[in-house]
Amino acid sequence: MADEFVKGFAILTVGLLVWMMFASWFNTPSFYEAQLIGPGPEDPTTYEAIALIVKDAMLAFAIFGALTFWVIIPASRRAREYYATN
Repeated sequence: MADEFVKGFAILTVGLLVWMMFASWFNTPSFYEAQLIGPGPEDPTTYEAIALIVKDAMLAFAIFGALTFWVIIPASRRAREYYATN
């Protein structure tokens, strides 16, 4: 059980750190305005568009990865144990 928690926590940490890095580069217009959630670039270049896609993908990876290891895998193991005894 602790193994799944550590894997989920590592995925959550790495995913959110990468998301925060890209959000600070592309979605923080200034220090005194909206930080990390500001509007994206108006006309992104190819590399900026790829970075924005990676930013969104890492947020989804962090959320779904942590939920997979914290909820889905333990629930499936409990369900398998329950159906094996009945």
